[in-house]
Amino acid sequence: MAAGSTYTPIATTTLSGVTSYTFSSISGSYTDLILIGNLIQSSSAANSYIQVGNGSVDTGSNYSQTILYGNGSSTVSTRQSGQTAWYADYAAAPGTGSDYNTAIWQIQNYSNSNVYKSILMRVGKATNGTDAMVGLWRSVSAINTIKLFSSNNLTGTLTLYGIAAA
Repeated sequence: MAAGSTYTPIATTTLSGVTSYTFSSISGSYTDLILIGNLIQSSSAANSYIQVGNGSVDTGSNYSQTILYGNGSSTVSTRQSGQTAWYADYAAAPGTGSDYNTAIWQIQNYSNSNVYKSILMRVGKATNGTDAMVGLWRSVSAINTIKLFSSNNLTGTLTLYGIAAA
């Protein structure tokens, strides 16, 4: 008997020079969510961020994360708590021109209303290095809204997938 599809596409969008994009009314019928982005921005001087929520994004100081970064010759580790958003990238921020980064954000137990939500993030760009991050959203609310935003214009694609319980 063949196994079913692991990733179920929920939504795909193409961004063209926008500063934010929000996925809303996300179904709670999956266990985890995976958001994959292939992005560039109009200036390399800024990072992008993620906020989540239930009905609307949470802009309170309920986000924390630990970040590891390496570029082949040096490494960095940092921790932040009481933030109003997660970094969606750190040193591997989207580049300009054709210098896209690839990002994978995994939100665990997003529909479980009994636990805080965790996120695993991996972002890589050939010219900058690789970020590995883990974050926590200190809320037991189920997530049905995800917002990606930056102070610079973002261009590229975002695809949101649902992962069903095994």
